[in-house]
Amino acid sequence: MSTDRGAPNSSWLRPILNMRPRGYWFNLINDTHILDWLEEKGISYDLITDVELDREGARALAPYRVVMTPTHPEYYSFSMMNAIMAHQNAGGRHISMGGNAFYWRCGFHPAAPAALEVRRGMAGTRTWESEPGEVHLAGTGEPGSLWRHSGFAPQKLVGVGFSAMINDTCGYYLRTAESEDARAAFIFEGVDRDEKLGDFGFRYNGAVGSEIDRYDLDLGTPRHALRIATSEGLGAGALPTPEEFRTVVDGLDGTQNALVRADMVFFETANGGAVFATGSITYGVSLGHNNYDNNISAITLNVVTRFLDPAPFVIPAQA
Repeated sequence: MSTDRGAPNSSWLRPILNMRPRGYWFNLINDTHILDWLEEKGISYDLITDVELDREGARALAPYRVVMTPTHPEYYSFSMMNAIMAHQNAGGRHISMGGNAFYWRCGFHPAAPAALEVRRGMAGTRTWESEPGEVHLAGTGEPGSLWRHSGFAPQKLVGVGFSAMINDTCGYYLRTAESEDARAAFIFEGVDRDEKLGDFGFRYNGAVGSEIDRYDLDLGTPRHALRIATSEGLGAGALPTPEEFRTVVDGLDGTQNALVRADMVFFETANGGAVFATGSITYGVSLGHNNYDNNISAITLNVVTRFLDPAPFVIPAQA
Protein backbone atom coordinates (compact mmCIF):
# COMPACT_ATOMS: atom_id res chain seq x y z
CA MET A 1 0.00 0.00 0.00
CA SER A 2 1.38 3.42 -0.92
CA THR A 3 2.10 5.78 1.96
CA ASP A 4 -0.29 8.47 0.71
CA ARG A 5 -3.43 6.32 0.91
CA GLY A 6 -3.64 5.63 4.60
CA ALA A 7 -3.31 2.36 6.48
CA PRO A 8 -6.64 0.67 7.31
CA ASN A 9 -5.15 -2.04 9.56
CA SER A 10 -3.36 -1.85 12.87
CA SER A 11 -2.17 -4.62 15.16
CA TRP A 12 -1.33 -4.77 18.84
CA LEU A 13 1.57 -7.05 17.90
CA ARG A 14 3.62 -4.00 17.00
CA PRO A 15 4.64 -1.37 19.59
CA ILE A 16 2.47 1.76 19.64
CA LEU A 17 4.91 4.11 21.31
CA ASN A 18 2.59 7.10 21.76
CA MET A 19 0.15 5.04 23.88
CA ARG A 20 2.00 4.78 27.16
CA PRO A 21 2.07 6.59 30.51
CA ARG A 22 3.60 10.06 30.17
CA GLY A 23 3.13 9.81 26.41
CA TYR A 24 0.92 11.81 24.06
CA TRP A 25 -1.98 13.01 26.22
CA PHE A 26 -4.61 12.61 23.48
CA ASN A 27 -4.63 8.83 23.81
CA LEU A 28 -4.95 6.33 26.63
CA ILE A 29 -3.11 8.42 29.20
CA ASN A 30 -6.31 10.41 29.80
CA ASP A 31 -8.01 7.28 31.10
CA THR A 32 -5.47 7.02 33.91
CA HIS A 33 -7.15 10.06 35.47
CA ILE A 34 -10.39 8.07 35.75
CA LEU A 35 -8.57 5.10 37.27
CA ASP A 36 -6.84 7.44 39.72
CA TRP A 37 -10.22 8.90 40.75
CA LEU A 38 -11.76 5.44 41.25
CA GLU A 39 -8.83 4.50 43.46
CA GLU A 40 -9.07 7.74 45.42
CA LYS A 41 -12.80 7.23 46.05
CA GLY A 42 -12.38 3.59 47.01
CA ILE A 43 -14.61 2.32 44.20
CA SER A 44 -13.77 -1.24 43.20
CA TYR A 45 -13.60 -1.96 39.47
CA ASP A 46 -12.53 -4.45 36.84
CA LEU A 47 -11.02 -3.60 33.45
CA ILE A 48 -12.48 -5.08 30.26
CA THR A 49 -10.52 -4.52 27.06
CA ASP A 50 -11.95 -3.83 23.62
CA VAL A 51 -10.85 -7.30 22.57
CA GLU A 52 -12.79 -9.00 25.35
CA LEU A 53 -15.84 -6.89 24.59
CA ASP A 54 -15.63 -7.76 20.90
CA ARG A 55 -15.06 -11.50 21.43
CA GLU A 56 -17.49 -12.07 24.30
CA GLY A 57 -20.11 -9.42 23.55
CA ALA A 58 -22.79 -8.91 26.19
CA ARG A 59 -21.45 -11.84 28.23
CA ALA A 60 -18.42 -9.74 29.16
CA LEU A 61 -20.68 -7.12 30.77
CA ALA A 62 -23.36 -9.41 32.25
CA PRO A 63 -21.77 -9.70 35.73
CA TYR A 64 -21.76 -5.92 36.21
CA ARG A 65 -24.49 -3.50 37.18
CA VAL A 66 -22.47 -0.48 35.98
CA VAL A 67 -20.22 -0.08 32.97
CA MET A 68 -18.04 3.02 32.56
CA THR A 69 -16.59 3.71 29.12
CA PRO A 70 -13.45 5.89 29.00
CA THR A 71 -12.46 9.32 27.71
CA HIS A 72 -12.13 8.50 24.00
CA PRO A 73 -13.92 5.28 22.90
CA GLU A 74 -13.81 6.25 19.23
CA TYR A 75 -13.48 2.88 17.42
CA TYR A 76 -16.21 0.30 17.96
CA SER A 77 -16.98 -2.95 16.21
CA PHE A 78 -20.45 -4.34 15.53
CA SER A 79 -20.10 -6.78 18.43
CA MET A 80 -18.94 -4.05 20.80
CA MET A 81 -21.82 -1.71 19.94
CA ASN A 82 -24.33 -4.52 20.35
CA ALA A 83 -22.80 -5.51 23.69
CA ILE A 84 -23.22 -2.02 25.13
CA MET A 85 -26.77 -1.74 23.81
CA ALA A 86 -27.68 -5.19 25.13
CA HIS A 87 -26.26 -4.27 28.54
CA GLN A 88 -28.37 -1.11 28.63
CA ASN A 89 -31.52 -2.88 27.47
CA ALA A 90 -31.07 -5.60 30.10
CA GLY A 91 -31.14 -3.04 32.92
CA GLY A 92 -27.43 -2.26 33.09
CA ARG A 93 -26.24 1.26 33.82
CA HIS A 94 -23.76 2.98 31.54
CA ILE A 95 -21.58 5.97 32.43
CA SER A 96 -20.08 7.37 29.22
CA MET A 97 -17.11 9.44 30.37
CA GLY A 98 -15.79 10.69 27.06
CA GLY A 99 -16.19 12.46 23.75
CA ASN A 100 -15.85 11.49 20.09
CA ALA A 101 -17.37 8.26 21.33
CA PHE A 102 -18.68 5.28 19.31
CA TYR A 103 -17.72 7.08 16.11
CA TRP A 104 -15.96 4.81 13.58
CA ARG A 105 -17.32 1.41 12.58
CA CYS A 106 -14.38 -0.96 12.64
CA GLY A 107 -13.74 -4.70 12.84
CA PHE A 108 -11.19 -7.24 13.98
CA HIS A 109 -10.02 -9.32 11.04
CA PRO A 110 -11.25 -12.94 11.41
CA ALA A 111 -8.05 -14.34 9.91
CA ALA A 112 -5.79 -12.05 11.97
CA PRO A 113 -7.53 -11.47 15.33
CA ALA A 114 -4.81 -9.11 16.57
CA ALA A 115 -5.52 -6.73 13.67
CA LEU A 116 -8.18 -4.04 13.73
CA GLU A 117 -9.46 -2.59 10.45
CA VAL A 118 -11.05 0.82 9.90
CA ARG A 119 -12.08 2.36 6.58
CA ARG A 120 -12.35 6.13 6.78
CA GLY A 121 -14.95 6.59 4.08
CA MET A 122 -15.47 10.04 2.62
CA ALA A 123 -16.75 11.92 5.67
CA GLY A 124 -15.93 12.41 9.31
CA THR A 125 -12.90 13.87 11.05
CA ARG A 126 -10.27 11.71 9.35
CA THR A 127 -6.57 11.58 8.65
CA TRP A 128 -7.06 9.99 5.22
CA GLU A 129 -9.89 9.17 2.84
CA SER A 130 -10.86 5.80 1.38
CA GLU A 131 -10.40 5.24 -2.32
CA PRO A 132 -13.54 4.48 -4.42
CA GLY A 133 -14.71 0.94 -3.73
CA GLU A 134 -12.64 0.67 -0.54
CA VAL A 135 -15.11 1.76 2.10
CA HIS A 136 -16.24 -1.73 3.17
CA LEU A 137 -14.15 -3.70 5.68
CA ALA A 138 -12.10 -6.28 3.80
CA GLY A 139 -12.04 -8.67 6.74
CA THR A 140 -15.78 -8.90 7.44
CA GLY A 141 -17.50 -7.32 4.44
CA GLU A 142 -19.32 -4.84 6.68
CA PRO A 143 -19.71 -1.17 5.77
CA GLY A 144 -16.90 0.97 7.10
CA SER A 145 -16.93 4.72 7.75
CA LEU A 146 -18.97 6.26 10.59
CA TRP A 147 -21.52 4.41 12.69
CA ARG A 148 -23.76 7.35 11.87
CA HIS A 149 -23.66 6.27 8.21
CA SER A 150 -24.85 2.81 9.19
CA GLY A 151 -27.92 4.31 10.84
CA PHE A 152 -26.56 3.93 14.36
CA ALA A 153 -25.38 7.38 15.40
CA PRO A 154 -23.86 7.51 18.91
CA GLN A 155 -26.89 9.52 20.05
CA LYS A 156 -28.96 6.32 19.80
CA LEU A 157 -26.62 4.59 22.26
CA VAL A 158 -25.71 7.24 24.84
CA GLY A 159 -27.74 10.32 23.90
CA VAL A 160 -24.82 12.37 22.53
CA GLY A 161 -22.55 12.15 19.49
CA PHE A 162 -19.51 13.88 18.03
CA SER A 163 -20.01 17.58 17.47
CA ALA A 164 -16.69 19.43 17.35
CA MET A 165 -12.97 19.57 18.03
CA ILE A 166 -11.53 22.17 20.40
CA ASN A 167 -8.30 23.63 19.10
CA ASP A 168 -7.85 26.45 21.59
CA THR A 169 -9.21 26.89 25.12
CA CYS A 170 -11.52 24.48 26.87
CA GLY A 171 -14.90 25.46 28.26
CA TYR A 172 -17.19 24.42 31.09
CA TYR A 173 -20.82 23.41 31.60
CA LEU A 174 -23.83 25.30 32.91
CA ARG A 175 -26.91 23.52 34.17
CA THR A 176 -30.08 23.73 32.09
CA ALA A 177 -33.71 24.00 33.15
CA GLU A 178 -34.00 20.25 32.54
CA SER A 179 -31.46 19.65 35.30
CA GLU A 180 -34.16 20.68 37.78
CA ASP A 181 -36.31 17.69 36.82
CA ALA A 182 -36.74 15.43 39.85
CA ARG A 183 -35.40 12.51 37.79
CA ALA A 184 -31.96 14.15 37.77
CA ALA A 185 -31.94 15.49 41.32
CA PHE A 186 -29.47 12.86 42.53
CA ILE A 187 -26.86 13.98 40.00
CA PHE A 188 -26.46 17.47 41.45
CA GLU A 189 -26.66 16.78 45.18
CA GLY A 190 -24.16 19.10 46.88
CA VAL A 191 -23.66 21.22 43.74
CA ASP A 192 -25.03 24.77 43.65
CA ARG A 193 -27.53 25.55 40.89
CA ASP A 194 -25.47 28.32 39.26
CA GLU A 195 -21.96 26.90 39.58
CA LYS A 196 -19.74 26.72 36.54
CA LEU A 197 -19.20 23.00 36.17
CA GLY A 198 -15.62 22.13 35.29
CA ASP A 199 -14.07 25.54 34.66
CA PHE A 200 -10.79 23.86 35.61
CA GLY A 201 -8.79 20.81 34.65
CA PHE A 202 -5.38 19.21 34.43
CA ARG A 203 -5.21 19.70 30.65
CA TYR A 204 -6.27 22.98 29.05
CA ASN A 205 -8.06 24.09 32.20
CA GLY A 206 -11.57 22.92 31.39
CA ALA A 207 -13.86 19.88 31.52
CA VAL A 208 -15.26 20.67 28.05
CA GLY A 209 -12.50 20.19 25.54
CA SER A 210 -10.44 18.29 23.01
CA GLU A 211 -13.41 16.61 21.30
CA ILE A 212 -17.01 17.04 22.35
CA ASP A 213 -20.39 15.39 21.77
CA ARG A 214 -23.90 16.82 21.75
CA TYR A 215 -27.56 15.87 22.20
CA ASP A 216 -29.53 15.65 18.92
CA LEU A 217 -33.05 14.24 18.62
CA ASP A 218 -32.75 14.04 14.83
CA LEU A 219 -29.80 11.66 15.22
CA GLY A 220 -31.50 9.42 17.75
CA THR A 221 -31.20 10.90 21.23
CA PRO A 222 -34.08 9.27 23.16
CA ARG A 223 -37.05 11.60 23.46
CA HIS A 224 -37.15 11.26 27.22
CA ALA A 225 -33.45 12.08 27.65
CA LEU A 226 -32.67 15.09 29.84
CA ARG A 227 -30.04 17.55 28.63
CA ILE A 228 -28.98 18.50 32.13
CA ALA A 229 -25.99 20.72 31.30
CA THR A 230 -24.47 22.30 28.22
CA SER A 231 -21.15 23.91 27.44
CA GLU A 232 -20.16 27.54 27.65
CA GLY A 233 -16.94 29.40 26.97
CA LEU A 234 -15.95 27.84 23.65
CA GLY A 235 -14.11 30.03 21.19
CA ALA A 236 -13.16 30.40 17.54
CA GLY A 237 -10.96 27.31 17.77
CA ALA A 238 -13.98 25.09 18.42
CA LEU A 239 -14.80 23.75 14.96
CA PRO A 240 -17.53 21.31 13.87
CA THR A 241 -16.73 17.88 12.56
CA PRO A 242 -17.17 17.79 8.74
CA GLU A 243 -20.36 15.69 8.72
CA GLU A 244 -22.03 18.46 10.74
CA PHE A 245 -22.19 21.01 7.93
CA ARG A 246 -23.24 20.83 4.30
CA THR A 247 -21.23 23.72 2.91
CA VAL A 248 -18.61 26.18 4.07
CA VAL A 249 -20.28 29.34 5.35
CA ASP A 250 -19.65 32.01 7.96
CA GLY A 251 -20.49 31.23 11.54
CA LEU A 252 -19.22 27.66 11.82
CA ASP A 253 -17.06 28.07 14.92
CA GLY A 254 -17.93 27.86 18.59
CA THR A 255 -18.56 31.57 19.02
CA GLN A 256 -21.55 31.51 16.63
CA ASN A 257 -22.61 27.93 15.92
CA ALA A 258 -25.18 26.50 18.35
CA LEU A 259 -24.34 22.97 17.20
CA VAL A 260 -20.77 23.31 18.45
CA ARG A 261 -21.28 22.30 22.05
CA ALA A 262 -20.94 19.53 24.62
CA ASP A 263 -24.06 18.28 26.37
CA MET A 264 -24.35 16.35 29.61
CA VAL A 265 -27.24 13.90 29.31
CA PHE A 266 -29.19 11.48 31.50
CA PHE A 267 -31.91 9.02 30.57
CA GLU A 268 -33.45 5.79 31.77
CA THR A 269 -33.36 2.54 29.79
CA ALA A 270 -35.34 -0.69 29.80
CA ASN A 271 -35.55 -3.00 32.83
CA GLY A 272 -34.43 -0.40 35.36
CA GLY A 273 -31.25 0.76 33.63
CA ALA A 274 -29.93 4.25 32.90
CA VAL A 275 -27.30 6.20 30.97
CA PHE A 276 -25.24 9.22 31.99
CA ALA A 277 -23.05 10.83 29.32
CA THR A 278 -20.58 13.69 29.75
CA GLY A 279 -20.00 14.55 26.07
CA SER A 280 -16.36 15.59 26.48
CA ILE A 281 -12.91 14.00 26.44
CA THR A 282 -11.47 16.33 29.08
CA TYR A 283 -14.28 15.73 31.59
CA GLY A 284 -12.39 12.82 33.14
CA VAL A 285 -9.17 14.80 33.24
CA SER A 286 -10.85 17.32 35.58
CA LEU A 287 -11.75 14.80 38.29
CA GLY A 288 -8.61 15.27 40.39
CA HIS A 289 -8.61 19.09 40.47
CA ASN A 290 -8.22 20.65 43.94
CA ASN A 291 -7.35 17.31 45.52
CA TYR A 292 -10.56 15.74 44.09
CA ASP A 293 -12.76 18.36 45.79
CA ASN A 294 -14.64 19.88 42.86
CA ASN A 295 -18.06 19.79 41.21
CA ILE A 296 -17.07 17.39 38.40
CA SER A 297 -15.85 14.90 40.98
CA ALA A 298 -19.01 15.40 43.06
CA ILE A 299 -21.33 14.87 40.09
CA THR A 300 -19.46 11.75 39.01
CA LEU A 301 -19.53 10.28 42.52
CA ASN A 302 -23.27 10.98 42.75
CA VAL A 303 -23.85 9.15 39.49
CA VAL A 304 -21.63 6.18 40.35
CA THR A 305 -23.26 5.81 43.78
CA ARG A 306 -26.81 5.87 42.41
CA PHE A 307 -25.98 3.63 39.45
CA LEU A 308 -24.52 1.03 41.82
CA ASP A 309 -27.72 1.10 43.85
CA PRO A 310 -29.96 -1.82 42.72
CA ALA A 311 -33.12 0.30 42.98
CA PRO A 312 -34.48 0.38 39.41
CA PHE A 313 -34.76 3.50 37.31
CA VAL A 314 -38.16 4.05 35.69
CA ILE A 315 -38.67 5.35 32.16
CA PRO A 316 -41.20 8.21 32.36
CA ALA A 317 -44.70 7.32 31.21
CA GLN A 318 -44.68 9.91 28.40
CA ALA A 319 -41.54 8.44 26.79
